[in-house]
Amino acid sequence: MNYIPNILFAIALALGIGYFVKNVRKLVRNIKLGQDVDVSDNKSQRWRNMMMIALGQTKMVRRPVSGILHIIVYVGFIIINIEVLEIIIDGLFGTHRVFSGIGSLYGVLIGSFEILAVLVLVAVVIFWIRRNLIKLARFWKSEMTSWPKNDANYILYFEMVLMSLFLIMNATDVHFQDMASGNIISQFIAPWFSGLSEGTLHIIERSAWWVHILGILVFLNYLYFSKHLHILLAFPNTYYASLKPKGELDNVEAVTKEVMLMMDPNADPFAAPAEDEDDPAKFGASDVTDLNWVQLLSAYTCTECGRCTSSCPANLTGKKLSPRKIMMDTRDRLEEVGKNIDANNGEFKDDGKQLLDDYITREELWACTTCNACVEECPVSISPLSIIMEMRRYLVMEQSAAPAELNNMMTNIENNGAPWPYNQMDRLNWKDEA
Repeated sequence: MNYIPNILFAIALALGIGYFVKNVRKLVRNIKLGQDVDVSDNKSQRWRNMMMIALGQTKMVRRPVSGILHIIVYVGFIIINIEVLEIIIDGLFGTHRVFSGIGSLYGVLIGSFEILAVLVLVAVVIFWIRRNLIKLARFWKSEMTSWPKNDANYILYFEMVLMSLFLIMNATDVHFQDMASGNIISQFIAPWFSGLSEGTLHIIERSAWWVHILGILVFLNYLYFSKHLHILLAFPNTYYASLKPKGELDNVEAVTKEVMLMMDPNADPFAAPAEDEDDPAKFGASDVTDLNWVQLLSAYTCTECGRCTSSCPANLTGKKLSPRKIMMDTRDRLEEVGKNIDANNGEFKDDGKQLLDDYITREELWACTTCNACVEECPVSISPLSIIMEMRRYLVMEQSAAPAELNNMMTNIENNGAPWPYNQMDRLNWKDEA
């Protein structure tokens, strides 16, 4: 009978980790639906970016209030959950505070954890107030429907409960309180339970212990369905992010070859174009499978913080474009495609939908000024612009569906070598009118 709690703990741990691994496999499968792209260059710079941006949070603190609070929550939550290792060992082998044998260092660690737990609680409460009472504008844009708003609050509640359980667990652990070290915060909570028998305190402590570890397992598996998947994906996303200057747009290699051929004075203008197996079967993107896998990774990494949208000049002037919505729509469509594959034994069956028009409108795409403000602001190096440009490319090169103004400009460039509707010989006539 003494082994029943350990067996139950092992079952819960196996189920929690097993479901998490299942979701990770599904996540990797969905990301791999994207087109291949070579991101093997400049590994040292990529590692540096990952360490500075994902781990060092350097882009978060550009907005100091939310940035510092985020660092507190991030560091606190990660470090405090180092204690999960002790909980796992205790749960599997029936020990109690197995690491307490390291002496005074244990007290220092737990004391630090308790201080961090309080700081996390304070930061989370401030986040909740900013989101729900102050109602910062970027959290209340049109794309922030019931699920995105609720999802953010669910995570805040998760963190409040987990940090509170950690402190209650310490405060009601008679053995821990008798150690007289490490209980920097819990010693002030312990009097709340004064007058209770040792048996009752043990029940409260064990209940807090169980709910704490089960809550962590639930939180771990909730990540897949939440915007907080960035906790895991920010690292690969910042590593694989583009290293090109932000003003440099990708060219289609097939088009580049054709332009170079046109500029070659020795080329036969009447020769049939040579077949090239590397030429794309389709220009641009109309659905998620036309995007590359780094863009799909970014869709899952999006934190929905809204920094991109709050800095987008098109959005600020009332246009429908929201870079955050571009990423959210890409992720939602990718999830829809993944569920389609799951429902059809690993094969995608045409559902009559696509990312273009069914999720992202043409009006949104053409509202973009390509200024890169969204890319500059993103704290995890996401580029909504790269997706916008691929979808624009599809509209122009596959459907000839550019706005009239743009079509006129491209016609002028083709005929006159300039975007203006003037013959090349007449370009300087304006000087004679001065």
